[in-house]
Amino acid sequence: VQLQASGGGVVQAGGSLRLSCAASGSIFSTNAMAWYRQAPGKERELVAGITSGGITNYTDSVKDRFTISRDKDKNAAYLQMNSLKPEDTAVYYCASTIRPYGQIPESSTTYNYWGQGTLVTVSS
Repeated sequence: VQLQASGGGVVQAGGSLRLSCAASGSIFSTNAMAWYRQAPGKERELVAGITSGGITNYTDSVKDRFTISRDKDKNAAYLQMNSLKPEDTAVYYCASTIRPYGQIPESSTTYNYWGQGTLVTVSS
């Protein structure tokens, strides 16, 4: 399984970006997907996740601004980011588990596959 993240870029505060994660392999239809981010000098944090059943979870700082979704037919996951803030600046990674979960796993060690990361820069 390979994950390819894309859609990052430079945007002004208040703007929007949509990240995409293209997954290869049939495992995609049953796994949990997540977006993590890592800002300079900080630990990687879970931003949002979605189970194969469509249950979603968000870190508090992005609730009501970010939306995670997935398209099983296209083997893709997305992160729509609105009202972006300078503190959202980070490298964003998509991640996937092998097996299904009823809730979003929070530990990064639970995720078996990782994309290469895409940089999001929000200017003030």
